[in-house]
Amino acid sequence: MKKNIYFFSDVHFGLHEDKTEKIKEAHLLDFLNHVKKNGSELFILGDLFDFWFEYEHVIPRGYEKVLSKLNELVEGGIKVHYILGNHDFWMRDYFQKDLGIKVYREPIEINRGGKKIFLHHGDGLALNDLGYKLLKIVFRSKFTIWLFSLLHPDFAARLGKYFSRSSRNHTSTKNYGEADGMLQFAKKKISSGVDFVLMGHRHNSLNHKFLNGTYINLGDWITERTFAVFNGKNFQLKKWK
Repeated sequence: MKKNIYFFSDVHFGLHEDKTEKIKEAHLLDFLNHVKKNGSELFILGDLFDFWFEYEHVIPRGYEKVLSKLNELVEGGIKVHYILGNHDFWMRDYFQKDLGIKVYREPIEINRGGKKIFLHHGDGLALNDLGYKLLKIVFRSKFTIWLFSLLHPDFAARLGKYFSRSSRNHTSTKNYGEADGMLQFAKKKISSGVDFVLMGHRHNSLNHKFLNGTYINLGDWITERTFAVFNGKNFQLKKWK
């Protein structure tokens, strides 16, 4: 019986030119085939896309192979979960209804193998970052999403990519080391009884052990191609070759 649970984040499809995107897509498809053979569950911790917006009858083009593969995993009995990140939270119900993927708009805590595992994309945890927290409220409001939906899809996609670049440039100036909020947040969660804290967002993988638990940052699939696997007892942070 397959017991491995896989975790990855921050692919940012749509970020680069076509040639680079095709290489990234091929790597991820190989990885998803590996999950299909060896896994029981898959968790995506945000930012699969650099920008994503669903209209009622329009789905962004260019991601058909990956979306089809994710649906193939679901139909093969693998539970796929998606915790939304700061680049792809403008979703409607396509992932749930058409692909069978469970979507979470907030961080979650799960229990697997008797271990408490807290999952968070990682955005909004930088210290003294009131500006982003306010933007997050605005961008996630139903009114903002409704206004954006009135735009023509082609214009909306160009505008959305501009917002994504702005968000990434803002994030790149933040320090996510020992003195910043992500590690402090993980410490608090572990001190409250959580065994493992997993996040993405910072684009630098990290496996940091505390006295009673472990914080793992999943890195990204832009330069690192890192992922985590849980075998029912422990986690490993690996690089897909």
